[in-house]
Amino acid sequence: MNDPYDPITGAGLGLRRAFMGDVLDQTPPEIDFWEIAPENWMGVGGRWGRWLASMTERTPFVCHGLSLSIGGPEPLDTAFLRRLKVFLDRHRIDLYSEHLSYCSDDGHLYDLLPIPFTPEAVRHVAARVRQVQDILERRIALENVSYYAAPGQTMSELDFITAVLEEADCDLLLDVNNVFVNGINHGYDPAGFLAGLPARRIAYGHIAGHYEEAPDLRIDTHGADVIAPVWALLEEAYARFGVFPTLLERDFNLPPLATLTAEVRQISACQARAGIPPGQVAAMTGGYAHA
Repeated sequence: MNDPYDPITGAGLGLRRAFMGDVLDQTPPEIDFWEIAPENWMGVGGRWGRWLASMTERTPFVCHGLSLSIGGPEPLDTAFLRRLKVFLDRHRIDLYSEHLSYCSDDGHLYDLLPIPFTPEAVRHVAARVRQVQDILERRIALENVSYYAAPGQTMSELDFITAVLEEADCDLLLDVNNVFVNGINHGYDPAGFLAGLPARRIAYGHIAGHYEEAPDLRIDTHGADVIAPVWALLEEAYARFGVFPTLLERDFNLPPLATLTAEVRQISACQARAGIPPGQVAAMTGGYAHA
């Protein structure tokens, strides 16, 4: 695996073209790192390509994929992975993450579908993760996803996630909002779920807003402000694991950038209250965090 390029720490934000003009010359001081979907930027040239290059030269970036379909039945798109490696290397981005789900079966399904929680699926996904890591020459992180049904389940969600991480020897993108949403939808204690996750595999985290369809049904939209119980769960995660780099996701109903950076400041405030020395953070997150 390659040595890390620009390690991440602190609080981050997903980069949207809607406010690119506001951040092109200077990254807001609240933002320690950016996240982008590589599918939206690979092969982009001209003005947008130059803008991205100028930003990756001065601020750490991570990539969060949308289309790998790590749990899918079809062979991995190795041509895509080779192009992705060129993109990551060009922009000196070490950390690539994807969803622990699938999104293709004889074509793209345009949704993130749940993988059956079974030992067979663990072996299938882990083998594919190892193939991805070999091609990219770097560790990847898998995100715990929100889901609304669990077809064919023979393992708990927690056991499935931890088994995949162990057998694949990869890292975890801990989405705190997804833990909260799934806890409501599937009737488990989010704090108890956190307690079962392996701290040493957490590369970074996500936090986001969601939609309350009913008291027992939450929809993961990334289209609203983060609610108080999710902030509290983030603090619970820091108390249990130490501070890990955490990013605010906002994909829809985008407010002004100043509103988003205010939420990013809340992440930093949670991290400051946790009071974990940066050296300990790096040790607990596999070296992705730095002082």
